[in-house]
Amino acid sequence: MNAKKYTVESIGPRLNEFLRPLLKRAGFELDFELAEGHSVHPEYESPEVAVQFKGPDVDVLLANKAELLLALEQVTMEALRMPSEDHSRISFDANDYRMLRIEELRLSASAAAEKVKRTGAPFFFNPMNSRERRVIHMALRGPPPPPRREPDGGRDRDRRFGGRPSRPPNRGGRRDSR
Repeated sequence: MNAKKYTVESIGPRLNEFLRPLLKRAGFELDFELAEGHSVHPEYESPEVAVQFKGPDVDVLLANKAELLLALEQVTMEALRMPSEDHSRISFDANDYRMLRIEELRLSASAAAEKVKRTGAPFFFNPMNSRERRVIHMALRGPPPPPRREPDGGRDRDRRFGGRPSRPPNRGGRRDSR
């Protein structure tokens, strides 16, 4: 996400025009506020506009791993005819659910990685949406490497990089003769 494409001023009226009547017709006791996007975990998501829900029915939005919140977000993006590559630019949230979910996914990724290292057996996560899969991938990748300082200032781009995969754990008592 290079340039800021959405702001509260640019997309806010369209969000209000769609969400307020929808929530009223559905009978939800919910209100929402639009704010410039911010994230506690900008390495995982950095929305440009945040839609924060509050009210007595917030628990309904967050039930079942926030299924209704995520569905409402998806339906809104489709109704506003936003291209799929822009969906991450607007974030729906309530009671800091996203921050807590990212932390939960990071811990799950770490525990899964440790289990795979310990047992050598594959690990499968339950189905999740693309944003959550991205958090898992990034958490497994680890912290970004420090920036490289190239002695030639980056002019020599035709360098080759070599490496070998790490060996799997020795199973069956065979010794490796390498």
